[in-house]
Amino acid sequence: MSLFQYRLSELHNMLHAAQISASELTEESLSAIARVDGDVHAFLTLDEEGARAAARGLDDKLATGAARGLLFGLPAGIKDNIVTKGLRTTCASRFLDNYQPIYDATVAVKLRQADAVTIGKLNMDEFAMGGSNENSAYGAVRNPWDLERVPGGSSGGSAAAVAAGEVFFALGSDTGGSIRQPASYCGVVGLKPTYGLVSRYGLVAFASSLDQIGPLTRTVEDSAYVLQAIAGYDAQDSTSAKVDIPDYLSALTGDIKDLRIAVPKEYLGEGVDASVRETVLAALKVLEDLGAIWEEVSLPHTEYAVATYYLLASSEASSNLARFDGVRYGVRVDDGGGLVDLYHNSRSRGFGPEVKRRIMLGTYALSSGYYDAYYLKAQKVRTLIKQDFDEVFKKYDVVIGPTAPTTAFKLGSQTEDPLTMYLNDILTIPVNLAGIPAVSIPCGFAEGMPVGLQIIGKEFDESTVLRVAHAYEQHTDHHKQRPQL
Repeated sequence: MSLFQYRLSELHNMLHAAQISASELTEESLSAIARVDGDVHAFLTLDEEGARAAARGLDDKLATGAARGLLFGLPAGIKDNIVTKGLRTTCASRFLDNYQPIYDATVAVKLRQADAVTIGKLNMDEFAMGGSNENSAYGAVRNPWDLERVPGGSSGGSAAAVAAGEVFFALGSDTGGSIRQPASYCGVVGLKPTYGLVSRYGLVAFASSLDQIGPLTRTVEDSAYVLQAIAGYDAQDSTSAKVDIPDYLSALTGDIKDLRIAVPKEYLGEGVDASVRETVLAALKVLEDLGAIWEEVSLPHTEYAVATYYLLASSEASSNLARFDGVRYGVRVDDGGGLVDLYHNSRSRGFGPEVKRRIMLGTYALSSGYYDAYYLKAQKVRTLIKQDFDEVFKKYDVVIGPTAPTTAFKLGSQTEDPLTMYLNDILTIPVNLAGIPAVSIPCGFAEGMPVGLQIIGKEFDESTVLRVAHAYEQHTDHHKQRPQL
């Protein structure tokens, strides 16, 4: 039996009982990567030497009986927009092809403190801008369930690596659905925590008011384990929240009797594939059989979410990406024509087409004469979307619907139609605009491809979100299905 068939808690117990070693787990991960990543292309940078050295150190620690972290010995992948000291961090962009960070992101430090083993950095859409992972400057990631389909984005490499059994868990970032949508497409669990619960220090910024780091795992219990390790206040992040961190694992009781579920009619309406809708309704029946009560509600401003998001996210991106100028780090294309030419040539050569598109849109929305008409109005609509959720949560415990309107689409089928591509995030974007937590879990298949169920909760109520997800998972076997590579 492959070690990838075990939950993190089971591996934890096996390690402590000396039935396996950290080195064995690391070799299992590296072996799987060597076997399948040529097809999947989830990794951009492997740190085989560093991973083996870290595993040997943990084995020594195990032998001496020293204290062990929550993720002891577990090989992990990190999305390539999370900086790692001495380990190349590219954001899947040619602009950062040679970037070697001189510090670790807070989450990378927390993984090390939890005794996890970092295997390498995972492929993504360039600067996290995309929903299919086709915008990577180093080539697209492929969906392990069907190598002709996308894995979703922008954390497509993270989702694909977990689904393909290359790592035991991965970290991704979610700005408008970039953890949950690829989790849905790849049949894994993807959690976007409440904004501010997990430090963003060391995450290369796309849209600072929306970005959030979270885990991609094979089970809900695994997700609770990783969240426990990475959540918490960080003085280095000005948006980090000072809240008590509960024991997420103790919340996984399986009891959802009398839980009240809101199902927005907008999440099951026009644009949602019929097979996805039926799969989600079947999942709601399972929750109903477990004692939960669900009712249809309305989130009336959902229809404005995509337009609002792309104005706000692009505006913040145009500001954040101004630091990439060819002077301080990254690509430098200096033809001797002066400072303006240096900026122009470096950015023209370093950025891909999707990044340029969003910089242009954001710069336009922030420009004099258009700020009030676009950016300011989008901020007001964002408040209305947040108020929609606040109103629903006065009566209901969670909001549930599909994670994505369709299953994973074919590679290349939407690259020439950015508006259609943007609409793939229509069900995940409102959560980021509201700053609340949500998880995507496998809930079935449509035409052989995974379908994700999205469970949305009140801010800082990850415990309830995980409890509902875990209760569903315990009474189904969708999460046990694995792609055959």
